[in-house]
Amino acid sequence: MSLNENLQKVVARHEELGELMLAPDVASSSDFVDMSKEYAELTPIVEAIANLESAQAEAADLATMLADPETDLEMREMAEMEFQELKETIPALEKKIQIHLLPKDEADTKNAILEVRAGTGGEEAALFAAELFRMYQRYSETQGWKFEIMAMSETGIGGCKEAVASVSGRGVFARLKYESGVHRVQRVPATESGGRIHTSAATVAVMPEAEDVDIQIADKDLRVDVFRASGPGGQSVNTTDSAIRITHLPTGLVVIQQDEKSQHKNKAKAMRVLRSRLYDHERQLVDAERAAARKSQVGSGDRSERIRTYNFPQGRVTDHRINLTLHKLDRIMDGELDEAIDALTSEDQASRLAEIS
Repeated sequence: MSLNENLQKVVARHEELGELMLAPDVASSSDFVDMSKEYAELTPIVEAIANLESAQAEAADLATMLADPETDLEMREMAEMEFQELKETIPALEKKIQIHLLPKDEADTKNAILEVRAGTGGEEAALFAAELFRMYQRYSETQGWKFEIMAMSETGIGGCKEAVASVSGRGVFARLKYESGVHRVQRVPATESGGRIHTSAATVAVMPEAEDVDIQIADKDLRVDVFRASGPGGQSVNTTDSAIRITHLPTGLVVIQQDEKSQHKNKAKAMRVLRSRLYDHERQLVDAERAAARKSQVGSGDRSERIRTYNFPQGRVTDHRINLTLHKLDRIMDGELDEAIDALTSEDQASRLAEIS
């Protein structure tokens, strides 16, 4: 099917939905919500199509004017200038429409579970993990998202071995999904007396937060253990057995939650994380099959892939997947991630467009 035929189908479906939603019997039915959602998703595509058709019509008029020998010199110069501008605008509009028509990642509209873990590098890795976690917290604030800390395993000097948060809001997973992987830091640790640069790492996992309808978990597949929560160095933070360890027997996935004083609250949080990890596990299996046929790994979410290096002495951040280097490390660590995420999104869209062209 040609691009033009595809566009005609989109416009026709948009018009059909608009008419259907006006019908009295539909407005009060359960189908109305689904129709409204589809209509809203198609609206920006239809608007882009209208802009393209308008530009094409204007270009055709200008071409006619330029071909007319009776067009005076001043009008010809104006027409030539506008025609050249449209020759650049039209391909950009076509690309925008093609991006709109790319298959949607069904998880893009979901909230996310964010996990940051210290990797190689001891205490320095734990300090870096804590800084990364704060970076995502600040970024979430700039986006107007809700950032809820679900678990935090802190070290004694401000670092963290592991931190988990629920991030909710508009387009959370679509923006954060490219952050999964190994983040490496190069700098002189505060504890280093010789001034030598050390390399440490932290691992970031971003998973779409699954709902009950996404993942069904049978009780027989779970082992739930209850124990007394403990803080850094083994100190007790609760005097009751409120901490929860849930093991998903078929996969061996284990989730521990002990931040709440209530056993029920800890179990609810642990189930949210487990459900999302299982949902993410299924997505990873599908993505691995797709990635085998793809040259680009952007967006694959490979947890073992070194994706980014934060070089403090040189004040730069390098994303190895797209060879992007930004000399604004301080601002990035303060949550200014849009430039990097926009570049990753564009690269992912370009590689997917190349697959279908």
